Amino acid sequence: MPSFDPDVGRLRTFLAVVAEESISAAADNLRISRAAASQQMQALQRETGLTLLERRGRGIAVTAAGRQLSVRAERLLREAGKLQGLAADLQQGRTGSLLISHFVSVGVAWIPALVAAISSEFPELRITMRLWDLEEAAAWEPDAEIFVRHPDVADRAGYRTTELMQDSYAAVLPAGHRLAGRERIGLEDLRGEVWVDNDYTRGPNRKILMQACAGVGLAPDFRIETQDYAAAVACVEAGVGITVMPQLSWQTVAGMVSGVQALPLDEPGLHRVLAVRTKEASDSAPAVRRLLELLQARVSQQP
Repeated sequence: MPSFDPDVGRLRTFLAVVAEESISAAADNLRISRAAASQQMQALQRETGLTLLERRGRGIAVTAAGRQLSVRAERLLREAGKLQGLAADLQQGRTGSLLISHFVSVGVAWIPALVAAISSEFPELRITMRLWDLEEAAAWEPDAEIFVRHPDVADRAGYRTTELMQDSYAAVLPAGHRLAGRERIGLEDLRGEVWVDNDYTRGPNRKILMQACAGVGLAPDFRIETQDYAAAVACVEAGVGITVMPQLSWQTVAGMVSGVQALPLDEPGLHRVLAVRTKEASDSAPAVRRLLELLQARVSQQP
């Protein structure tokens, strides 16, 4: 019994022949030679082991088997068309998914605008966001990961990394603080202060800060521990101490408090490097390329 492996081109020609009940007319419609159309029909009948067309006078007639095959062939071609359309959409980034890993402050300051732009340009794209601090301990493989570069942050095999910017640190002080009104201060100026801790994960941001403090012989007096920047600045507003955080993080919480002041810390080496890494297998995808463009534009707008 012949093995039938459907050929889309032959099935398309066959359906044209069934519609016209004429090989000649079908060939003209498809803009192929009549000989080529006839050869395709002979090959299709040979592969199926069926008589699909019969000679009738000077023309042809479609057999019962041919009618049944044409119904299934039409369905198959519709699905093939959908598959071709899906492949084209995926090549253009119009469908599929995009998994973005990011840390908290970027998730507030940058991600909403980036997602709004990407979802409007690629309306069928499913966008999923994951917190970087949680994602590091999981088995996820994001398409794009916005992270803090640090020796303790492991490299990802199969990813390409692009540095985005340096983010300096600021000290957030309560109203009426002795340092209020100064344009810049150093870590040495914070000696003797009560500190509010804002990084319970003890991640790269805190490690960078503690390394800088060690460089000037300062051991911060962390008497208050919080789990996020918003709670930390609220404690500062209440007058219980000061807190130190990256400038981008301060931007995300500045509107939540009043009566506090953030002073830039002029301290060599006290900054974090923000970077993005993308899968080498997917960083040429249009949605990923667009994300990188939007990130670069966002970075250029940073004060």
